[in-house]
Amino acid sequence: MPAVTVENPLTLPRLPEPVAGTHGRKVLAIETAPSGFEGEGFPVRRALAAIKPAYLDPFVMMDQMGEVDYAAGEPKGTPWHPHRGFETVTYMIDGVIDHLDSNGGGGTITNGDTQWMTAGAGILHKEAPPEWLVQQGGLFHGVQLWVNLPGAKKMIAPKYQDIGSSSVVLLSSHDGGALVRLIAGDLAGNSGPGSTQTPITLLHATLSPGARLVMPWRKDFNALAYALSGRGTVGDERRPFHSGQLAVFDGFGNRPGLATSGESVTITAKDTLDVIVLGGEPIGEPVAHYGPFVMNTKAELAQAFEDYQAGRLGAIPAEHV
Repeated sequence: MPAVTVENPLTLPRLPEPVAGTHGRKVLAIETAPSGFEGEGFPVRRALAAIKPAYLDPFVMMDQMGEVDYAAGEPKGTPWHPHRGFETVTYMIDGVIDHLDSNGGGGTITNGDTQWMTAGAGILHKEAPPEWLVQQGGLFHGVQLWVNLPGAKKMIAPKYQDIGSSSVVLLSSHDGGALVRLIAGDLAGNSGPGSTQTPITLLHATLSPGARLVMPWRKDFNALAYALSGRGTVGDERRPFHSGQLAVFDGFGNRPGLATSGESVTITAKDTLDVIVLGGEPIGEPVAHYGPFVMNTKAELAQAFEDYQAGRLGAIPAEHV
């Protein structure tokens, strides 16, 4: 799992050492992600599919793409398609993928890079492996996350961010047993490079066997952890947790009746454990989601389809038709 690595995490800024007598957030649920296929047929694990929507806000969907080692001629992507009302975040762990959109955004990302697309009022885009990778095959592994936008921002202008691996903020657990790659948001006073419309924190952590990672977590954010590979435990109660599972911690933006039991998130590794940890400020609005659109009402969904069919969400660049 290449992403971004360092030989000695102790050379990095460290997260604060846990304070004796304090408690981390409790684990409410652990669910195994169902498998499926996306786009032209690449395999995914739908990390959030088995979780109650009330626990997920402001996140809509997260897919683990691969890990798959393609033979020559096998790599697949997603053809041109529309989006409106949310942001897509594609984090490439291993492999290469190209992005192109109708707003002029695009580029190539590889090990540890991230593409952040704000669909906003509407955009067309495609994601596909480069032709050379299709011809020779190779390893493909990444994560795509959909982050909802509040109603007041659903019709903002589209935007594209290319977040190179060199700009990701690297941190160490207090004892050096875990490497944390902060992609977006704040963690213990450190800020990731991703610019977010909806307040969130997104990171990828690698824990060495036996390591314990304790991360301070904002009280107004929910907290989710998804195991990309390996085995370990989550929470102070050390509930078993392994590859392909998503853990939900308590606390949902300090809503009445949903208070958090602690101010940190704890993960422990049995063997090498790679995990995506994310959380955000719940939007608390109705969600109308169908296909490539995430709106507040069915009427807004119908309008999105009408606008797409009328060509108002953008046009495929002529050289790519």
